[in-house]
This record gives sequence, structure tokens and C-alpha cells, in this order.
Amino acid sequence: PITVMSGFLETIASATASGTSNPALLEKAMTHMSTQADRMQRLVEDLLTLARLENDQMPPEASLIDLAQIARDVLADAEALSSGAHTFISTIHPAQVLGSASELRSALGNLLSNAVRYTPAGGRIELVVSVDETVIVEVKDSGAGIAPEHIPRLTERFYRIDRSRSRETGGTGLGLAIVKHVAQRHRAKFEIESVVQGSGNLYGSSKDIGT
Repeated sequence: PITVMSGFLETIASATASGTSNPALLEKAMTHMSTQADRMQRLVEDLLTLARLENDQMPPEASLIDLAQIARDVLADAEALSSGAHTFISTIHPAQVLGSASELRSALGNLLSNAVRYTPAGGRIELVVSVDETVIVEVKDSGAGIAPEHIPRLTERFYRIDRSRSRETGGTGLGLAIVKHVAQRHRAKFEIESVVQGSGNLYGSSKDIGT
């Protein structure tokens, strides 16, 4: 983000010094710099969150959390991020867990925002919260899918499968690392699957299973 912003600032400074005025260039530069500033803010926030999760040796808050309400709130945020580009399906059963509301909100938010960013327009995103012997949260999407050799490394910070696609979506590369640490702190399992359907499309899912 800083490289992009610096480049546009140099271009604007050069145009100003030479006395040339280009409103179209200025508008383009302001749009791109605003986008990159937002991306930098997300990156800093994710780095701070991840650093806190990695260094905090204390267990998360032992409050009784309405996970179903958190799921509904995060789903609304994802729908706003999608801006109508995706079809959302949700099945949210009543579920309560002990833990930290802010950490669980961050984990679910990262799963859903990843689904939005990496699912092409017209795709499907599904959120399921169910209760059997444990609480199970599933986020599924109809994105491009992930080759099996990449899956074990997806929770590494800044790991990229396709760097050009990551730049286009504006992701920070820290979301799944945050999800992994939140799951560990809540004594849960985090599983990632990507399978080929009969139609040839790839359908991926992420599960955060609480105990």
C-alpha cells in the first residue's frame, strides 16, 4: 500500500511542480490512495490482533457468548462487503459458548470476508451454525478452490497462493492465521477443505468447531 501511495504522490508532486493540471489523474490518484490507505489500516489492525493473540498467555474471557447473534451480525457485515455480488445462504441455530466475543467475532469475520473476497461475482456463500455434541460453525463458498498442497500452509501469516489475486482482493494475508489462534485459544479445531464437485467447480469450506 505504501509503495502505491508513494508513487501517486510523486506523480502529483511532479505535475504540480511543472504547472500542469490533470483533474482526471488527480481523481484516479485520490481513489487509489484511499483504497490503499484502507488496506494499510486493515493490515495494521490484523497485525496488532495477531500479535496480541500470539503473546497473550491468559485464556480468553470466560463469558457466556451468544454465538448465533455474533454470526448474524458478521453475516450482515459480509453482505455489505459483497454489495449484492453474491448469493448468501444461512442456517443459524441457537448456540452459546464460553469465551471472548471480540475474538470470536474476529474469527467469523475473517472467514466470511475471505469468502467474499475470493468468490467471483455471482457465486454462493453459506454460513451454518449448528449444535450436536459440539458447536460447529461452517463457512462455505463457490470460489476457485485451493489445491491440496497449499491447504496445510494457509494459516501461515502472509502465505499467498496467487500474489496477483491477493493484491486484487485487498486481503492482508493474516485472516486465517487469526482464525487459527482464536480457535486454539477456545480449545477448538479449525479445518479447511476444498473439494471438486461433479460439475467441475470447486467448493471450499472452513470449519471452526468448538468444544
